[in-house]
Amino acid sequence: MNIGNVLGTKPYIRVGGNTQDYALYNASLSASLNGTYDVSRSPDYPTTIHIGSSYFESYSTWPGVKFSHGFNLGLGGNRSEGWQTLLDTVPLVCKTLGLEKLYAWQYGNEPDLYSTSSQGPVRPPSWNETTYVEQWLNGTRKIKELLQTHCPEVVSSNRYEYIAPAFAGVNNHLKAPIAWKDGLDEDGNIGLFSSHNYISGATSPGVTLQGTLMNHSRTMQSVNAHVDEFKKIFPSGDLNTASPRLILGETNSLYNQGKPGLSNTFGAALWGVDFALYCASVGIGRVHYHMGTNYRYASWQPVDTDKAVKGTKAPYYGNMAVAAMIGNATDQPVSIAHVPIAGGDEREAVYAAYVGDSLSRIMVINFVGYNTTVNGTGLGLAGNPVAGRKSRRYTFEVGPSVRKVSVQRLMANGSDAITGVTWDGYSFNYELEQGDPVLLTNVTRGEVLQTTAGRVSIDVLDSSAVMLSMSGGDS
Repeated sequence: MNIGNVLGTKPYIRVGGNTQDYALYNASLSASLNGTYDVSRSPDYPTTIHIGSSYFESYSTWPGVKFSHGFNLGLGGNRSEGWQTLLDTVPLVCKTLGLEKLYAWQYGNEPDLYSTSSQGPVRPPSWNETTYVEQWLNGTRKIKELLQTHCPEVVSSNRYEYIAPAFAGVNNHLKAPIAWKDGLDEDGNIGLFSSHNYISGATSPGVTLQGTLMNHSRTMQSVNAHVDEFKKIFPSGDLNTASPRLILGETNSLYNQGKPGLSNTFGAALWGVDFALYCASVGIGRVHYHMGTNYRYASWQPVDTDKAVKGTKAPYYGNMAVAAMIGNATDQPVSIAHVPIAGGDEREAVYAAYVGDSLSRIMVINFVGYNTTVNGTGLGLAGNPVAGRKSRRYTFEVGPSVRKVSVQRLMANGSDAITGVTWDGYSFNYELEQGDPVLLTNVTRGEVLQTTAGRVSIDVLDSSAVMLSMSGGDS
């Protein structure tokens, strides 16, 4: 609701991920979902899953939200029970979503890992792009046939399109350019070219908050790899007008659901701002942040469990800052530009938001680490006095017609903080008003800067971000 109020439209929700390729339908199941964990495969989600008819009622939880639904290719492409699940669930989900709630379809998740997955391969070593395309076309054609029978309005509208190929990355066993050449979009129904991205892994050697997440160069390099791959398939044209549109259908900080002390910190919130805005600046049309119960990189935890308590997490505040930077795009289209910094380094990033040709907002991210907890873990206050928090000054040419600039800050006690985060002086803590914004009295807000000769200067504390909003006419 908070993000939707700022953007003018609620976020689109992708339902799926690895678990969509484990889910089998059981019409006699009274519960919505019955999942069995095998911790040797994954401690974070069940890998044996049965869903009942009531599962689809969950699509009515958030009114006014559009969803993509993920069908099971992992088991559906080569097992009878998986294929039967497709036949049984297409009518159920299309009637539940209808045109009002439907965003797109997805058939299979990360099929480039089907023969190599650490959660257990579901294809032989001979698995290749040609076989994948054959199975994908076979399944999507059956989906269309079922939709024409049970929900013909979905097929006749412009809502019949797929998110694909939904590969886990650009350097895995299957390659998107080869799959495309082999005819993946032979039927012309892929509306969103989806790839998945993680900056690194939760257990990857050498992963740190400063060097991995609070590192603008690392983020650019990671995102640019997807742009380069897309341009190999579609070498001409502007990404902002390309068809299909390039999106990141799944992303977050560190794969395997994130790492405590990194993915759940304020530094990860700053990373999320940088990542989303850089994606927008290079023409990526949409970014779906991956979330789940007990996940370390989740923006919020919806329920209490034996592993995590219900509440708003630090990354959520980064989501709110990005929403504010984009603004109400349903009212006026917004474009995001990446602003190079003369003499800058990998510990800072600047973006500009334009409405038409007019500069509207500037986002400045200062990634210089400032830790206040034990060894920067986010757990417990450091025993020794922490050195004073420094800042960096930035000066921008905003034009002579801009007279005043308002300031909104994304703040916490340090990059390693996991609580005490604010956006523009507001807390969204669940403990206060169940996630609704609460204005805190001990946080500075409402700053207004005056321009001088068309310039404005701002001091940005280490491990923080600032958004500047222009007023006074075109610039």
